[in-house]
Amino acid sequence: MPPSNLSVAVVAVRLLARPLAALAATCLVHGGAVAAALPAAPKTFDTTYAAPSGATLTVAAGGDLQAALDKAQLGDTIVLQAGASWTGPFRLPNKTGGSGWIYVVSSQLANLPRPGTRVGPDNAASMPKILAPRAYSAIVTVPNSHNFRFAGIEFATVPGATPVYQLVTIGNGTVDTSPATLPSHIVFDRCYVHGDPTANHRRGIEIDGAYVAVVDSYISDLQEIGADSQGLWAYNTTGPIQIRNNFIEAAGENVMFGGADSRDAALVPSDIEIRDNLFFKPLSLIQTQFTVKNLLEFKTARRVLVRNNIFQNSPRKSQTGFALLITPRNQTGSAPWSVVGDVAVLNNTFINVGSGFSINGADNNHPSQLTERVLVRNNLMGVTGLNGANGRVFQFGNGGSDYTIDHNTVINTAGPPTSQACCLGMADSKANKVANLVFTNNISTRTDYGFFGSASGQGLAALNGHFSNWTFSHNVLVDAPGKMYPEGNFFPTGVAAIHFVNYAGGNYTLEGSSPYKSAGTDGADIGATGAPAVSSIVPSPPTNVVVK
Repeated sequence: MPPSNLSVAVVAVRLLARPLAALAATCLVHGGAVAAALPAAPKTFDTTYAAPSGATLTVAAGGDLQAALDKAQLGDTIVLQAGASWTGPFRLPNKTGGSGWIYVVSSQLANLPRPGTRVGPDNAASMPKILAPRAYSAIVTVPNSHNFRFAGIEFATVPGATPVYQLVTIGNGTVDTSPATLPSHIVFDRCYVHGDPTANHRRGIEIDGAYVAVVDSYISDLQEIGADSQGLWAYNTTGPIQIRNNFIEAAGENVMFGGADSRDAALVPSDIEIRDNLFFKPLSLIQTQFTVKNLLEFKTARRVLVRNNIFQNSPRKSQTGFALLITPRNQTGSAPWSVVGDVAVLNNTFINVGSGFSINGADNNHPSQLTERVLVRNNLMGVTGLNGANGRVFQFGNGGSDYTIDHNTVINTAGPPTSQACCLGMADSKANKVANLVFTNNISTRTDYGFFGSASGQGLAALNGHFSNWTFSHNVLVDAPGKMYPEGNFFPTGVAAIHFVNYAGGNYTLEGSSPYKSAGTDGADIGATGAPAVSSIVPSPPTNVVVK
């Protein structure tokens, strides 16, 4: 299991506009195309811990937590005795007087890691427990619950209670039919949220509120047989939402937006910031009956930043093994406004994923809006064909527009006996072309089919058959048949010709002698610039070995 504590630096939120402006000005363009439009940035908010200044209400073991929640005024602190437990569901009241936040904290908060540092199971002894009974949550909200911050709390299930559908429920889709009743300003800070690893527990936290954040926390052991499970989930909120510096584990989707129909067009989850997290699936899940899918999925979301995360282990099992899915879904047909748009995926590391990105333009079951403005930039991707996945790095289907895939480094080791190292890019839908594709400055080790189109072929055939207004330039494709591709790309024979600093050791930056140094359309190195040394993106022992 990865270490539970990790300090992170605060990283400014920006979309690297200057290099992309340079890219738009210099890259080779097909058919008079213009550069793809870039995503709009999400609205963000500050979740920095600030010590409370109001009265303190202490709840000892056996005390009445609901009474304390009802009595506390904005600005007050509720201190729960570490090691004690309370069984929910507890309601967060709508406080109408005063100002500030109500803090619910551990009596041993001082013994926990400082704000900005992730907690883990080893910190549980210093935490009080709020437990979810069978078929209920530990915490629920009422209309307009607001300004609660939980710090240093363990959320778990009553021993033996199964199923538990959600440990914590923020929002209520049967009531929240417009933004007017949404809960708001609720933060989970250095909390340990977990189920029983052998039982059916569907979800950690539903985060359907405005200004909701989960920071510096540890979320694990969420799984179910025959149904999707999530660590964090939202489908019916305006946002903004912040998910920062957490360990997040779940069998289904570690984090998902959508999967149920929002109640109004104003409640598409929006302004989402996901950064500095570790998304992790234990390989032991492969041998279980639990439904196992992907690491991050967007079925309805607008203005999203996914930055500086690690995504580890995405096997083929209940789905085909993609780590990150963008696929608009009007789930039951009641939300034709469902859309995924303005998504930026920047500076992430993908370790041991069966396949990379699947990006679909529209729902193929019910009417939806089109996917627009997706940016995938400066990511390091270790695609391994885990558990027989097909090793597709990027898969595009069913239309959409304005996709920019730029400055990524792909180490694709999928191959026998698990699968083929399939495709740098795979286009599945010829009838609904993707409009405005920019595919530039990427490095990929050898794949069996290169940039390939279903029923079209490789290279130019795929680009012309499945995309309108495409730009494909300054990519390094190892061992690809160059004559099948547009001019302005590079086709070295073997990985050694790239001149990575230490390919075997996992350092995929370019040596000074590399012919692709400073050779990008923007004058930067081709590939993920400043790519970190991560020796385990191509794991050893073999990727289909089951370990915990």
